[in-house]
Amino acid sequence: MGCCSGRCTLIFICTLQLVLALERQVFDFLGYQWAPILANFFHIIIVILGLFGTIQYRPRYIVVYTVWAALWVAWNVFIICFYLDVGGLSKESDLLTFNISAHHSWWSEHGPGCVRREMPQAPGVRTTESHSYISVMGCFMDYQYIEVMHSSVQIFVALLGFVYACYVVSAITEEEDSFDFIGGFDPFPLYHVNEKSSHLLLKPMHLST
Repeated sequence: MGCCSGRCTLIFICTLQLVLALERQVFDFLGYQWAPILANFFHIIIVILGLFGTIQYRPRYIVVYTVWAALWVAWNVFIICFYLDVGGLSKESDLLTFNISAHHSWWSEHGPGCVRREMPQAPGVRTTESHSYISVMGCFMDYQYIEVMHSSVQIFVALLGFVYACYVVSAITEEEDSFDFIGGFDPFPLYHVNEKSSHLLLKPMHLST
């Protein structure tokens, strides 16, 4: 009963992680954040693997998910430090785009309440865009705090997944051990029972003779 409850909870957590990861992936794509895009891609694959292992009673897959959950927590701690400029990191750097482009978080220009002031293109200047943004004003919350909130939610759900994954692996392992102990994989118990029954049936006949 406990294992079933733990499995159902872990399935729900994995499903929630997939939804949160897909939501985050969309906004990282919009902001051309290549490092988070790559991390989200691996995260989605491992969560699907953990979900499959939970449904199909595959503890090895769940162990892989458990290890990744710890790494995912560490990655999101790094993202929080990056956007809060902790430890020499700077949110203004191009680290998350692999220095390929100067794009920043999509929320930096599209956050709640943000208003962008636009300047028409200068005469004779040809660019791929018809205008350039020069300022963003009126945001209810700075974009770095939105990113920190996203990472905090990811950490919280990943920790829950880590705890329940450890519990499910332990429960499945105990069930397999108890099944082995009672002879679940012994190919001879039925033969021994039948042999004992045949001796009991033959014994009265031998005494009567």
